[in-house]
Amino acid sequence: MDPVNIQSVQEALDGFLNKEVYVHLETTNGAYASHHNEKFFSAGAYMRNANITYERAKITGDGPYRVGLKIPFGWVYAEGITHYEIDAKGRLLLAGHDFDGKLAVALQISLTPFE
Repeated sequence: MDPVNIQSVQEALDGFLNKEVYVHLETTNGAYASHHNEKFFSAGAYMRNANITYERAKITGDGPYRVGLKIPFGWVYAEGITHYEIDAKGRLLLAGHDFDGKLAVALQISLTPFE
C-alpha cells in the first residue's frame, strides 16, 4: 500500500459513484493485543459485503484522512486513513495504520463481493 494521495483516492472514490458496490469496513483499537493488558478496553467494528450505492464521496483532512460516502439516508465514513491501493481487481483498499504500523481502520470498496 502507498501513503494516501488525495487526488488519486478522490478519483477512485468518484469512479464508484452511483454504482451498486460492496463495502468492507473494519475498526480496531487493539482487539488483537488486549490480552497483554487486562485493564485495556478493546473495541472494534466489522462489516463485510454491505451492499450500498453512494451519491457523493469525499476524502478530507491533512493526514490521517477521513473518507465519507453519502448514501440516501446518511453517511458511511472511516477516519484515520493513511494508506491506499487499487488492486488488480479494481477494488479500492483504504487503511489506517497506527504509529506502530498496526491496522486501526480499513475501508474497502468493490463492484463484486469480497471473498
